[in-house]
Amino acid sequence: MSAGIIGLGKYVPEQIITNFDLEKRVDTSDEWIRTRTGILERRIAAEDIDTSDMAYYAAKQAIEQAGIRAEEIDLILVATVTPDRSFPTVSCQLQKRLGAKKAAAMDLSAACTGFIYGIITAAQFINMKTYRHILVIGVEKLSKIINWEDRNTAVLFGDSAGAAIVSEVSEGRGILSFELGADGSGGEHLYHGENGIVMNGREVFKFAVRQMGDSCLEVVKKADLDKKDINLLIPHQANIRIIEAARERLNLAPEKVAYKIEKYGNTSAASIPVALAECAEEGRLQDGDVLVLVGFGAGLTWGAVCIRWGK
Repeated sequence: MSAGIIGLGKYVPEQIITNFDLEKRVDTSDEWIRTRTGILERRIAAEDIDTSDMAYYAAKQAIEQAGIRAEEIDLILVATVTPDRSFPTVSCQLQKRLGAKKAAAMDLSAACTGFIYGIITAAQFINMKTYRHILVIGVEKLSKIINWEDRNTAVLFGDSAGAAIVSEVSEGRGILSFELGADGSGGEHLYHGENGIVMNGREVFKFAVRQMGDSCLEVVKKADLDKKDINLLIPHQANIRIIEAARERLNLAPEKVAYKIEKYGNTSAASIPVALAECAEEGRLQDGDVLVLVGFGAGLTWGAVCIRWGK
């Protein structure tokens, strides 16, 4: 037996902010945003919907899809940089709301790489047979920390939540390999300051293009596979040019890549699990498929995981 994903869920807010809407707020244009980022629109949560609410809705779907009860969850891991408040944690709020009475709970902070860090942390508990079912969520309400006057960052981000149940799966399925990394010396290139998100786009772009490709190749190699064995690449949805650079590095056809950035923009820790859940809804995840999930984020952090899909 090994650790794998047995259930998925997602939540995306109803409110849509298009590039044309942003043209009215900052000095930008639809063409500028589309050509440089690939984003057409993003979702923004209502004022009365906070991070824990979005996490709850996604979690309920994942639990139902996994066919388990909330009382069976042993651990809740929430990856976020936008909790409702400093404390209590989003994970503890969820534990109460879900009725997951026996679950331990903690939040993780690895920015856009948070979900990857979360599922790999969960896998260690599963493989050690410490826990049986772990709820992992990537969720962000970035709209509450965005500086809507900053044309360089206001156009990039959105809100959403994605959830997964990590449990034991049959031999040959589940997580085959992973890589996690960090470089704190690059923290100055992307951080949350007094006036919102601050980003050195040029430096983050260079880092992401290099690291996404390197990490994908590394986890494929660790899994004793070749890049031609990849059935689906699910990258962090930050910038279409970064995604395309990774695709070309792996020599993958476009249909083997999950593209969700045009609808949602960059939703940080929620980006990968939302894309994964949507691919499942679309019937793109078949038993035995080899998936590579890869992300990068503030810290600077990065991570990738190679999974053979199935229970």
